[in-house]
Amino acid sequence: MVNDLHAIGFKAIWMLDPGIKHEEGYFVYDSGSKNDVWVQKADGKPFVGEVWPGDCVFPDFTRAETRSWWAKLVRDFISNGVDGIWNDMNEPAVFKTVTKTMPESNIHRGDDELGGCQNHSHYHNVYGMLMARSTYEGMKMASDKKRPFVLTRAGFIGSQRYAATWSGDNLATWEHLHMSLPMVLQLGLSGQPLSGPDIGGFAGDATPKLFGRWMGVGAMFPFCRGHSEAGTIDQEPWSFGEECEEVCRLALRRRYRLIPHIYTLFYFAHTKGTPVAAPSFFADPQNLSLRTQENSFLLGTLLICASTVSDKGSHELSHELPNGTWLQFDFGDSHPDLPIMYLQGGSIIPVGLPVQHVGEANSTDTLLLIVALDKDGKAEGLLFEDDGDGYEYTQGAHLLTHYSAELQSSTVVVRVSKTEGSWKRPKRALNVHVLLGGGALIDAQGIDGEEVHINMPPESEVYNLVAASENQYRRRMESTKCIPDVDKLPGQKGIELSKTPVELKSGDWVLKLVPWIGGRMISMLHLPSGTQWLHSRVEVDGYEEYSSIEYRSAGCSEEYEVVERNLEQSGEEESLFLEGDIGGGLILQRHISIPKDASQVLRIDSSIIARSVGAGSGGFSRLVCLRVHPVFTLLNPTEVLVAFTSIDGSKQEIHPESGERTFEGSLRPNGEWMLIDKCAGLSLINRFDTNQVNKCLVHWGTGTVNLELWSEERPVSKETPLRICHEYEVKIF
Repeated sequence: MVNDLHAIGFKAIWMLDPGIKHEEGYFVYDSGSKNDVWVQKADGKPFVGEVWPGDCVFPDFTRAETRSWWAKLVRDFISNGVDGIWNDMNEPAVFKTVTKTMPESNIHRGDDELGGCQNHSHYHNVYGMLMARSTYEGMKMASDKKRPFVLTRAGFIGSQRYAATWSGDNLATWEHLHMSLPMVLQLGLSGQPLSGPDIGGFAGDATPKLFGRWMGVGAMFPFCRGHSEAGTIDQEPWSFGEECEEVCRLALRRRYRLIPHIYTLFYFAHTKGTPVAAPSFFADPQNLSLRTQENSFLLGTLLICASTVSDKGSHELSHELPNGTWLQFDFGDSHPDLPIMYLQGGSIIPVGLPVQHVGEANSTDTLLLIVALDKDGKAEGLLFEDDGDGYEYTQGAHLLTHYSAELQSSTVVVRVSKTEGSWKRPKRALNVHVLLGGGALIDAQGIDGEEVHINMPPESEVYNLVAASENQYRRRMESTKCIPDVDKLPGQKGIELSKTPVELKSGDWVLKLVPWIGGRMISMLHLPSGTQWLHSRVEVDGYEEYSSIEYRSAGCSEEYEVVERNLEQSGEEESLFLEGDIGGGLILQRHISIPKDASQVLRIDSSIIARSVGAGSGGFSRLVCLRVHPVFTLLNPTEVLVAFTSIDGSKQEIHPESGERTFEGSLRPNGEWMLIDKCAGLSLINRFDTNQVNKCLVHWGTGTVNLELWSEERPVSKETPLRICHEYEVKIF
């Protein structure tokens, strides 16, 4: 298979997770046990946690011996034709735990220079980076003539030395498309130049317009990859209709044409630490308003202006440009669903031929230089070239060309002003495009390395060329067949492609829910205090509900149906009624409301009901427990506590250092407990019926806390459902 992929230009990137199946006879487990490489529990025994293979043990990458052991396994793995390795789940993720990772009390026997023997809370943030480092070192052991490609989900400052990263499991929503731009830029500012999102969204189903728009801007990101989880619709460009497929084709064609420029930017990211994708204010640091721009970014001197809203194309938005000269251009591919490109005055960028993959490109291919003169009639730019792999470039086996352009009288002279490196210049044709503005240009041909002279037309002719180009651009935008803004495509019956979070807004609260992922609440914003109480990722956290005592049991990930929606403006209270089929004839119902007569309150009434339990069971279901599982974010982790009065009258204060605490019987809160932030002067009060709640659980995580309500555990019938009705209110003190 690998050989077949290589024959058509594909690279094979294989996934390796840290969780190793706990199974005697599996050679990796046996080898790791023999070499004593596993993370240990406090009692010195290997920690076992559940991940995709089932029960797993985890390498202790804080130890040099473990990293060497892993690297040797990777070295042998590479011999299968592996071109790169994708390290996923390496926070490390662990199922069926409140924190979604291993206990903080686990022991790492770390190297002295890393901090020595410490518990997991000390090493958690660097675990993923150390795994990526071990993988990188294993790939280098396999071949010192190839540059390793490693992709990691978890990282830390310095991870860019070993791996690329992506921005994690996102949603197929317009909001997450918009968020992907600042996330890539912030990673770049943090030292990680090679990053990007899951284009189209990982969780949920994209619409044709969302996917096409995302591919348009995603093709300009340093790391460009589409990815979606199991159970979603097909998310290949051709899956969304011919209009979307055409936009994706144009977007990817742009990317491959810009590879010479992008590769040059990566050279300087490597040698100088500059980000490949940078915020637009880098071109104009004095303009403070550019620091809030989130739909544009720089690739060197190339400015990308995108649209991340569904109802307007990039050409319909007002883009604030940095100070100076910025000239719009394209490759004859302008489209309402593609970003607009501007080149900064005073710069030159190198452009290649359109190819299907980089293996088709050749150093003797015709090179295009796009030139934007500044107000003084000058421009300069760089092109870095080497073998594209290996390390001979560090010994001078490369060519770094400095190009310059200058308007002399009425002629633009383009020349090589300086070269670096031992490579000889390839014999190739050179095309030069001098931008005039409005998409207009004049061009000339020559030989790379020799001067090229371009005669500038008179000012009146320049004016006419610019006007004609602008008119042509407007006509193209008006006549282009845009991607349809639809939720369903023919042949995909019943599949809801649009996955936009449902918003409830009334009184003191703004809520956002994703019915298609467990009916999860992902945002719980309290307007008077401006506080976002929920800590939420896409696939976990936020406000969840389960149907058993097991973590992430049925109810947390099923697709829920919106049965009823009442809007405040129609005279009713703002409310949402959801139902999710959790199997075995059981339904988990949830009614979320903001009462009109008590708009400071958020009320949630949930039940597990038996709708069609088989007769053979006597009308009763399997054993179930309604488990309310909210994860709240801590704005001031050292200044918070949970406080309540127990049923027996005792006063309870639970602080973060207490870890996890459960309260049953007379120690349960007497119908109310609260999360108090002393620094912010806020308390989040949670009220409930003690007759419905059998157990309360407090779990402190890193910057988070869970305040869980558990019903009794029992079978249910149509006449005897399980129910928890509770509410939240914020007090300011």
